[in-house]
Amino acid sequence: MADMDWSALGFDYTPTDCNVRYTFSGGKWSAMEVTSDEYIRMHMSASCLHYGIELFEGLKAFRGKDGKVRLFRVADNACRLRSSAERLCLPLPTMEMIVDGCMEVVRRNEKFIPPYGTGASLYLRPVMFGTTAGLGVKPANDALLIIYASPVGAYFKEGIKPIKVALDREQDRAAPRGTGDVKVGGNYAASIYSSKNAHDLGYSNVLYLDAKTHTKIEEFGAANFFGIKDNKYVTPKSPSVLPSITNMSLRQLAADIGMTVEERDVPLEELSTFEEVGACGTAAVISPVSKIFDMQTDKIYQYGEEVGPVSMKLYNLLQDIQYGRVEDKHGWCTVVL
Repeated sequence: MADMDWSALGFDYTPTDCNVRYTFSGGKWSAMEVTSDEYIRMHMSASCLHYGIELFEGLKAFRGKDGKVRLFRVADNACRLRSSAERLCLPLPTMEMIVDGCMEVVRRNEKFIPPYGTGASLYLRPVMFGTTAGLGVKPANDALLIIYASPVGAYFKEGIKPIKVALDREQDRAAPRGTGDVKVGGNYAASIYSSKNAHDLGYSNVLYLDAKTHTKIEEFGAANFFGIKDNKYVTPKSPSVLPSITNMSLRQLAADIGMTVEERDVPLEELSTFEEVGACGTAAVISPVSKIFDMQTDKIYQYGEEVGPVSMKLYNLLQDIQYGRVEDKHGWCTVVL
């Protein structure tokens, strides 16, 4: 890896040495299997292929300023994975299985963890499939949990910068009492159509409204929404919004610096009142928004071409914790190496 150009990495898959797997069959989980095989063999009638019985997670490991390697909020990702599995009636892996699997993948792929100062990190992707072969729509009795890793570059290669977003009133990402609050593949499949339309118009992301009334902000295609105004951090509270671990962290950091944190309904009309707007998630941490274009009404909401001061402060605070530049007062990081 001495010749790796870490700064040239994007957010894409790069092979590493190994992944770990657990198989559920006959009513019990197997021991952890470590393999270099990047492929899986499953029956053509496996339930995940036909009925979308599949879920995944995303988290990162960071090589810190002190040389230590830290996994960020791995227990929270494990807890969310279990919630997704429960929602899809999949067998529940234990917290210990998930956390131990993530730590093993980091240790065994240490040479793929980017050096400190490159802005890059090691991305972990736990993914779980229902593998029972059959034709009926019913819970899977067999499952496969895989945890693999890939080094990824800094989301913003030339420094954090605002993005342009399209607001889509005609497509819904997830419905109330559906699967929007768990991390299943179907939610993301539902966003592809409007995401492509937005990209064709030159926009980086899509903002969705609630599926019931289409009057309230929900979330972006693959990230939570937040708005800043009057020293308040405002984010939607909805049963169809994924509980982002990055958003959870930003809310805590906002409170730490004396901001009022509000999780509540965010009416569409409130978009024009925010001083800053951002998307937040594992990949970019914060993607500040400079412009929101309503694709159906042509209305435009502007937030400036520079990163807002609050977004920048929160971004730096979180990165400082992830890279070990400050004390981890909330105990979010697990030192692996």
